[in-house]
Amino acid sequence: MWIMIAGPYRSGGGAADPAIRAANLKILNEAAVALHRAGHVPVIGVNMALPMIEAAGGTDAAYAEIMAPVSLALVERCDACLRVGGPSAGADEEVRRFEAAGRPVYRALGAVPAGAAPHQ
Repeated sequence: MWIMIAGPYRSGGGAADPAIRAANLKILNEAAVALHRAGHVPVIGVNMALPMIEAAGGTDAAYAEIMAPVSLALVERCDACLRVGGPSAGADEEVRRFEAAGRPVYRALGAVPAGAAPHQ
């Protein structure tokens, strides 16, 4: 399955603190590795949007223009969602969209069914 990993990036003080953003991104990426090893294709909206935001100047305006639209567009392309980390309005919106579409939302790695053999 293609599984979107939804969790905080700038939440919890991360808007002002690069260390919090880095810690949040590490949680998302560690979940992605686990999903990959379980035979799934992990998708993280932040990882897709950040290079675009940087190319657009890295400003708060570029973040507002790009982050949510890119992440929410990815919801439409994924089969399921894994919600990780703490509070996040953006991640909660992604979860709501998965639920509204009747697609699975997992709240723990152990709840995700095994996928195919890891991709080579």
